[in-house]
Amino acid sequence: MSSAVLTSPSVERVRGALTRAGLADTIVELPGAARTAKAAAEFLGCEVGQIANSLVFRAQSSDSALLVMSSGARRVDVERLSALVGEPVGKADADFVRRHTGFVIGGVAPVGHGLARAFVEKSLAAYRELWAAAGHPHTVFRLSYDELVRVTGGAEVELA
Repeated sequence: MSSAVLTSPSVERVRGALTRAGLADTIVELPGAARTAKAAAEFLGCEVGQIANSLVFRAQSSDSALLVMSSGARRVDVERLSALVGEPVGKADADFVRRHTGFVIGGVAPVGHGLARAFVEKSLAAYRELWAAAGHPHTVFRLSYDELVRVTGGAEVELA
């Protein structure tokens, strides 16, 4: 792991969170930026649905960040999410995401950010193996659905 990407502070933060959660270090560097689930799946040779997107939404009344782990093959129903959290929800811009997670869009990991409210889309349970961003747009790591639920502390929901 001599790559500067694999030793960047953001990736090291994810690595530490995985270690504390008792997960193996399965972080890999991709040959290019995987800013979309489709790009990540192409690099990995897996289905788009196996990409666990870490999406950050902004709860508008409380101005708090919400993490939604969603399958790359699905879109989050924002109205359903709003009803679930009891306030209007909107997409978060890059500055909001960076301020609340410490990660750039495209590299937001499901761990290592300290967000208190997380949700995991149940459709991800259909896959034995998932891939999630590891702190940088060029890095991902492998885990199972059960591990994803455990490490995020996320509520299992149907939001797609």
